[in-house]
Amino acid sequence: MSYEKVAEAKFNLVIGAKQVLKSMKNGEVLEVVLAEDAKRQITDKVLSLADELDIPVTYVKSMKELGKASGIEVGAATVAIKK
Repeated sequence: MSYEKVAEAKFNLVIGAKQVLKSMKNGEVLEVVLAEDAKRQITDKVLSLADELDIPVTYVKSMKELGKASGIEVGAATVAIKK
């Protein structure tokens, strides 16, 4: 998945690690996007749960660009596309 795919799914997104984790536990997530420049302490929990639940994970380079593609003014460490 790329920034473009995130931008296209703008109305079907979950933004932020806490919200992504909650949505994953509720079975609402189709795919997870992680920013490579995000702090590992934030993304490790998401990555671990995605692996456990067999949810595909895609990486992008920049938190700033991921946030922009998601339609927010700040960077985003992780974003999920909902089912």
